Amino acid sequence: MTTLAAWISLVMLLVPAGAGATEISVVGLFPGKAVLVVDGAAPKTYSVGKPVVEGVRLLAADDAGATLSIHGKQQVMPLGAHVNRIVSTAADSITLQANSQGHYITQGQINGGSVRMLVDTGATLISLPSTEAVRLGIDYRRGQPSMVSTANGTAPAYRVKLDSVRIGSVVLNQVDAVVQENGLPFTLLGMSFLSRTDMNRSGDQLTLTKRY
Repeated sequence: MTTLAAWISLVMLLVPAGAGATEISVVGLFPGKAVLVVDGAAPKTYSVGKPVVEGVRLLAADDAGATLSIHGKQQVMPLGAHVNRIVSTAADSITLQANSQGHYITQGQINGGSVRMLVDTGATLISLPSTEAVRLGIDYRRGQPSMVSTANGTAPAYRVKLDSVRIGSVVLNQVDAVVQENGLPFTLLGMSFLSRTDMNRSGDQLTLTKRY
């Protein structure tokens, strides 16, 4: 097996991710594993199938090079001084169209499950009806109990942490939410998600771009 020193020639690539590009260097290769340097940090060994950074996953590794999936596109990084600058066509943003009532409604995912959401800048947190939480496999009763105000008075609710929330190509992890047992007919996409995006409105279109 070739030693790490024999592979010290770096293979560089730039991957747009959020606010800037991520620099990844291939400094070592083994069967099924690659040693990578991400943004100048200490070298780290990644196994095939493991994510490297958001949007980048190691698909294969052998003496010939490392195969990376970069926002769904495969790129083989051979050994040597060859430099690739890879521009992703996938942006961490989505543009929503207002409906006839002026509301922005979008199909997204919560913890991997499909859910329809109404954008609501007046909601502090993402708010889910308990029926939706159950359908999505969220054990909300283990969350922090609270009460919320509704049109019909107060209702019991539970504060929870969502593993992931996806709207188009915008994916956020560990998002605060509240599950409401009564008085909420649909899921509200509140500020616990929206505040982590740049919101730009142009006419009847709203563009959300991931910030962090």
